[in-house]
Amino acid sequence: MALKIKLTFFQDFRDYLIITFGLLLYALGFTCFQLPYEITTGGLAGAGAVIFYATGFLVQYTFFMVNIILLAIALKVLGWKFCVKTIYAVFLLTFLLGITQEIMKEVALTHPDMFYVNPKSGLPQVVKDNIFMSCILGAAVEGIGLGLVFLSNGSSGGTDIIASIINKYKDVTLGQMMMLCDLTIITSSLLLPTGSIDKLLYGYCTLIITNLLLDYVVDRGRQSVQFFIFSLKYDEIAAAINEMHRGVTVLNGQGWYTKHERKVLVVLAKKNESTNIFRIIQNIDPGAFVSQSKVIGVFGYGFDKIKVKADKK
Repeated sequence: MALKIKLTFFQDFRDYLIITFGLLLYALGFTCFQLPYEITTGGLAGAGAVIFYATGFLVQYTFFMVNIILLAIALKVLGWKFCVKTIYAVFLLTFLLGITQEIMKEVALTHPDMFYVNPKSGLPQVVKDNIFMSCILGAAVEGIGLGLVFLSNGSSGGTDIIASIINKYKDVTLGQMMMLCDLTIITSSLLLPTGSIDKLLYGYCTLIITNLLLDYVVDRGRQSVQFFIFSLKYDEIAAAINEMHRGVTVLNGQGWYTKHERKVLVVLAKKNESTNIFRIIQNIDPGAFVSQSKVIGVFGYGFDKIKVKADKK
């Protein structure tokens, strides 16, 4: 029991650490590459950017206030468990959006000859006079950051909350709802005095690249592998793998040529655990026969949760 509590603590600590790093990346991508060129992104940060471009009201304040309202609704509709990491992310991202802007403004003041500064936001263009490259780099950094957040079962708030609430009552996927919200926010930038088709297209490019990188990070992080291990020392190998807190299944087999009975170990593991499993096998039985293959998805305890709606009768 104590071991389980300890493992849960370290798992949660690692999740919050990765979420923090992911949100920092998102804040840097948004502040350094998107805001100086007035590119509109998706999510509540994008909605805050639209308001900022129109009125000068700071992005982080809009982001925080709207999220507080959405969280109050989500606590009632979705429950406390859904909101814990989201609350952490909202407060942290609000702080990071503010502090990164202040740091970049300070950099612009300290090195005035190195950057062109947007007079409206006071933020320097890290990529000087190249809005397209800034769009790509900002979207890529944001996508990687969000991917790390979602990989650790976190959420950046905003449209994630809206999509989750609607998903609970309507038969639409989270991805569809988030895409619809993001497209609406980006398209609204056309209503700005400085709005143009060019900036609208940059916003769409940002959305596409961010989602592609987000999916890539999540898919890579959740890749699983399957091992078939043939060894006379199967019991020692199984015991050692089990100490990694990874399950092992023993199958009865028979060699067709020798007609000898053999035990076959089946192991499903995360891709990043493969090296440790190979080391265990190498140390115990260097002559073992091992087959490793990628699997598309593994669902159940220790892996991803099964998320399928029950059929409506």
